[in-house]
This record gives sequence, structure tokens and C-alpha cells, in this order.
Amino acid sequence: MWGQNTSEGRSEVFSRTVEREHGRMVPVIDISRNEHTVARELDEVCTNVGFFQVTGHGLDDGMLDRTWSMVRAFFDLPLAERLDAVRPRPDYPFGYVPIAGETLSNSLGDGGIPDLKEIFNVGPVRRVSGELTDPDEELLFSPSLWPKSLPELRPVLEDYFLAMEELSARILHLSAIGLGLAPDFFTTRIDRGTNALRALNYPSQDREVLSGQLRAGAHTDYGTLTILRQDAAPGGLEVLDHRSESWMPVPSVDGAFVINVGDMLAQWTNDRWRSTLHRVVNPEVGADARRQSIAFFHNANFDCEVSCLSTCSSPTNPPRYAAVKAGPHLVAKFRRTG
Repeated sequence: MWGQNTSEGRSEVFSRTVEREHGRMVPVIDISRNEHTVARELDEVCTNVGFFQVTGHGLDDGMLDRTWSMVRAFFDLPLAERLDAVRPRPDYPFGYVPIAGETLSNSLGDGGIPDLKEIFNVGPVRRVSGELTDPDEELLFSPSLWPKSLPELRPVLEDYFLAMEELSARILHLSAIGLGLAPDFFTTRIDRGTNALRALNYPSQDREVLSGQLRAGAHTDYGTLTILRQDAAPGGLEVLDHRSESWMPVPSVDGAFVINVGDMLAQWTNDRWRSTLHRVVNPEVGADARRQSIAFFHNANFDCEVSCLSTCSSPTNPPRYAAVKAGPHLVAKFRRTG
């Protein structure tokens, strides 16, 4: 069945990949190699884990360093200046969200405790042509909000946003090959994507927290792909190993991005590819453990119909989900967390 190990050979290949990466559950893949080789590895990893790290992406180090430094500069602003860019209401998708302003575990419908992080969200840089008639689509293309005291933040984050769109398209091109589709399958389905960029700051913790409270509660992501840049601070990203039902850390790898499959891509593939639970855990109380990360959430076009891919079903494995529109799915998830 898709989404599980279906042969001993397939499992052995994956085991060798993990062993080659020093026992990591989340392998590192150099995407600068032969695209068919990379595509096969992506299919293997996304079927088994749903998480991987990529190197060989060719992105400019200077641009990446400027973005990282500018995000740090934003979170170092006095609170009053960060609040210049605070979102005007809980359902507004972009702007600043103070500590404990989001509960990611709510996206699973289970309730939860607010997360110990602060957020700065940025929306699509490219405006869609024509009039938006659906109010939810209009919401997802709302203007981003920017702090008045740090005007240089906007051009730096917009450049990074566009670079992440290009990297997402490259990974989805490889994904299409790995899934046995035409290489350009996703191209016209993501050219007006409701993408979003999220900068995150997790302060050190100087006191005990509520029982069950985390830097980011357990959740899956909503769209197609997430591209994360992270540091090595204590209290980091963990993913759930479905085989052992245990949480495994995702180490910071120099120059790499962490990529994971979102709910929508998992649904598109009929669960052949996994959207895996993950969380950000707490550091030791009193430790110097400020953590920073930058996440890019890639989504399909708002009106894209997501239905089971032709290569991901069979008479013995029929489609598990009814066709849905990508945009309404995203908005429903988003509204549960605020």
C-alpha cells in the first residue's frame, strides 16, 4: 500500500540512506546531482518519513546571511516597535504575533496550550492579476505589514521569499518525476500560490512552563512543502518516527534546508507521501538557548483542485479523499490555530 514499505528492497535502500547519514532519521539529499537519482531518493524518503534536508541548492550565501541577520534585528527591536507590525485581528494572516499568540496543536482539532514563540509572517510578494472574488482568497493575498523602524527588513525578506518560491518549484519538479508524473505537472498549479514566509523567535526560558507547553506544539503543516532554515540552539525541531512512535531530533546541518511534506501534498498523493507530526521542544530552564528559524510555507493556487494523482492509486488502493480546493483547505487549518 502506498505510504508504507511495500518491499524488503525498498526498506533496505532507505535503511542504507539513514545509516549513510550517521543514523539520522531525516536524511540529507544533495539536489545538485542527476535529477532522476534525486527524484527516486525523494520518493523513498517522502514515503517513509516525509522529512529530509537538502544541500546543493545553489542559493547565494550572502542573501541567506542578510536574511538571517535582518530577522534577528527585527526580534531585537523593542516590543513597542515590533507591535507596529502586529496583525490587526486574529484571523489576519500577516504581521507580528507576540509570545503565546498561537496554538499550533489546535490545527489538529485537539485543543492545546499556547506556544512559546513569537512570529513575524509575510505574505505573497507577487500579486495575482485580476480581481479576487473569493473573500478567503483575498485574505490570503492581504498586504504584509512592516515595522516602521526597520525599513530595510522588507526588501531583504521579499528577496528571500522569491528565492524560496524558486526552490519550492525546483523540489516539486523533482517530486513530479519521483511520483511518475510529467516533470511540469505542478507548474501551472503553483504559479499563483498562496505562499507565506514565517520568521520565528523562541526566547530562552528562565522559568518552568505549564505542563505540556512547548515552543511549538505537535502539528503537521498544511500545504505542499515547508522549507525551514534553523539554527543549532538547544530545544529544537523533533519529528515523530511512526515506526517506533518516538520523537527524533532534526539536527542543524550547515548550509542545508529542512524540507517536509504538508497535508495537501500527502492528500494529493493518496498518503503515498507522509505529512509527519513535528514539534519544537523546550530547552533546559535557565540555559542560553534562544532559537531562531525561518519557515517558508509553499501552497498550491487557491482554486487548484487537489484530487488523487493518477500514479498514486490502484484497484486495491482506491482514492482515500474527495477532491478539494487547495485554498479553502488552507484557510480552515489557519483559522484553528489563532
